[in-house]
Amino acid sequence: MEIRQLEYFVAVVEDGNFTRAAARVHVTQPGVSAQIRRLERELGYELLDRSGRTVRPTAVGEALLPYAKAALAAIHNARLAVDQVAGLLRGQVNVGMVTVVASLDVPGMLAEFQAEHPTVEVALRQGSTDDLVDALKDGELDMAFLGMAVEPPSFLRTEVILADPLVAVLRADDEFAERDALLLKELASRQLISLPSDSGTRRQLDASLATAGIEAPIAFAASDPQVLVDMAARGFGVAILPRGAVRSAGADLRLVPFRDPDMHGRLYLAWPDDRTIDPAAQAVIQHALHRIQERNAPEEQAEQAEQAEYPEEERRGTVT
Repeated sequence: MEIRQLEYFVAVVEDGNFTRAAARVHVTQPGVSAQIRRLERELGYELLDRSGRTVRPTAVGEALLPYAKAALAAIHNARLAVDQVAGLLRGQVNVGMVTVVASLDVPGMLAEFQAEHPTVEVALRQGSTDDLVDALKDGELDMAFLGMAVEPPSFLRTEVILADPLVAVLRADDEFAERDALLLKELASRQLISLPSDSGTRRQLDASLATAGIEAPIAFAASDPQVLVDMAARGFGVAILPRGAVRSAGADLRLVPFRDPDMHGRLYLAWPDDRTIDPAAQAVIQHALHRIQERNAPEEQAEQAEQAEYPEEERRGTVT
């Protein structure tokens, strides 16, 4: 019995298909089939039911599956232990990212890490917060950049890395365009457009709309913030987005912040708290946190300087 035979067997069971499993383990489909047939001959039993469109494990295959996974995990952990002693980082780190992180250069951050650690493969996947949380729970991702409006699930460790104020994207000829700030309830009669309902920003907006007593639903939603900006420029509605998500507003648009509390899009860095994180993933997490801390330091220093120069009562009085 060989390790690669167990690897191919697990891949076929998890993918339910020889072709997909072969692509996953980077071997030709006949090669995968041949190795599993060899394993079946050695054990004296068929491990896979190949009669349907989806390949399924037989009763013997079901019995073997947890032991095969345990053997592969033990081999993986043994390699990690050796690499740790040798001071090496190896393996693949799977990173998730919501689409609205324009103000945070996640691809650049990961590319910088990979340049420093070429033996670590970093794979980036985009999706909604709900999908990425499920992927973290299922072990498909090692870490993710998430937007959440509620407390993160208990199985995750999180760091708030960005609190981006929500702004109203208005045409330059709008009655509110020259305001320093406005209240959400002032838009009660307007057509609002924003991100999809499964995004953290949208959930925060929905909660704020409910607090403000605004019952009108969002008229249009899109996952690409620039689409919403373009719609606002065409007069379709008022786009409500995190400030950092608006890459280009143009001269015919204005961005007006809100005076309402909690009108922020919060971005978290999250990773599982209920399982061991391998050294490569730990290194990517620490690299990301370090770079984010460096990025946020000038902004925090500027905020502290403003607080020292202007008392809180005076700063509150500047908003009309």
